[in-house]
Amino acid sequence: MFNAVIAGNIGRDAETRQVGSTTVTNFNVAVEQRAKGGKTTTWVRCALWGKRGDTLAQYLTKGSKVCVSGTLTTREHEGKTYIEIEASDVTLLGGGQPAGQSSGGDYGQQSGNGYGAGGRPNDDIEDDIPFNKEWRV
Repeated sequence: MFNAVIAGNIGRDAETRQVGSTTVTNFNVAVEQRAKGGKTTTWVRCALWGKRGDTLAQYLTKGSKVCVSGTLTTREHEGKTYIEIEASDVTLLGGGQPAGQSSGGDYGQQSGNGYGAGGRPNDDIEDDIPFNKEWRV
């Protein structure tokens, strides 16, 4: 059994399907390698089983940056080798949007939903940063 850690961009929105009594969420990650001759991209298919996959599927959207760790496997099909990871951990690195939201680049700005930049109702992240306040002596 080989363990691997990869980081890259999701190629298309994750797909969740039922397998027996559990669910599996599949997504593809493009991993870039840079060398003297330029760069190459390797596609890695990832599978995240169970409730975590259900929960994360809305965030695993095209263009999202992720770091995935898990068990590495390969499979052969029609003379090609495919790399797959059965994910044990997925970390969202930013750069994507939950399904159904428009891309407006307004992360960290106040929206009409009652949530501030800190992600809590009527909160602003600047209130949580002590060195960002004016201190008067």
